[in-house]
Amino acid sequence: MSSAPTIETDRLILRPHVAADLEAFWSFYQSDRSRYMDVPTSRSQLWAGMLAEVGSWEIFGWGGLAIETKDGQLAGQVCISQPPHFPELELGWIVFDGFEGFGYAFEAASAMRDYAFEILEVPTLVSYIDGNNQRSIALAKRMGAVEDLNARTYDAADQVYRHSPDSSGPGLEAYA
Repeated sequence: MSSAPTIETDRLILRPHVAADLEAFWSFYQSDRSRYMDVPTSRSQLWAGMLAEVGSWEIFGWGGLAIETKDGQLAGQVCISQPPHFPELELGWIVFDGFEGFGYAFEAASAMRDYAFEILEVPTLVSYIDGNNQRSIALAKRMGAVEDLNARTYDAADQVYRHSPDSSGPGLEAYA
């Protein structure tokens, strides 16, 4: 039994992962869309990574959720995570090919951010973003995050964007 929530927005359902999600993630990681990320080198490594996202809900109270459109299409992932090499709790997102440009990442990441601040009551979140990933940087800024030049990162190529409760949107009631 998972303690991972299901969060509904106007157009999306953020839901716990299921085994059928693995193939879509493998395809994503084999594509150029993952060029700014640490990529699993095998299906076994992907499997272990997905289980970490799922199991983190039980152990830490946060983790990854699949982004699914209301018509049942898997569009990506949004997560709150802090693996051992991350200095701080991160808000991260992945959007699969064919789902970019519709505002799904903004909607999903904003809902997860609001969940973290309002339900989990975390004081702050960061997003570690490769300095060349202009689309993710633009999304973080659109969400109200600001670059934190003093924050530590685990990867010298990354910039750190800090989200705060003050930058959150209209609240979870807008996503119910």
